[in-house]
Amino acid sequence: MAKAPLSPAWKKEPDKRDYPAAASYLSLIADADVVADIVARLKKAPITTHQAKDLLRAARLDLLPISDVHVAADLAKMIRGVKLAPVLLVRGGIERGIPLTIADGYHRVCASYYTADDADIPARIIDLPAGVSPAGATKK
Repeated sequence: MAKAPLSPAWKKEPDKRDYPAAASYLSLIADADVVADIVARLKKAPITTHQAKDLLRAARLDLLPISDVHVAADLAKMIRGVKLAPVLLVRGGIERGIPLTIADGYHRVCASYYTADDADIPARIIDLPAGVSPAGATKK
């Protein structure tokens, strides 16, 4: 009998620690006021679902290797049946050439891709704040 493919289980909400992790990453590409606004709006955004292959393409990110320590850890969680937290996303803008930003969950997206590239990944997604340039700096 063929074994069913590995399918990740997902929590209904992001972990509380995901928001500070997102803020830490975002602080590298945006100023503190922009980061605070993004994180506050992410906390209120509804959960939607998106396919791993689409998230990687929209973010213009490469698939991390299965040997990456964090990807491997998330795959191990999937095998053990541990639920993964939804990812946190900031929509860029095709009209401005700004890709999607995976504020938290890049490794979970990659791990999920290895199980099924078209499986739905729960996410909170918001639009990039108005007045933010492609470089992430606030326009004056």
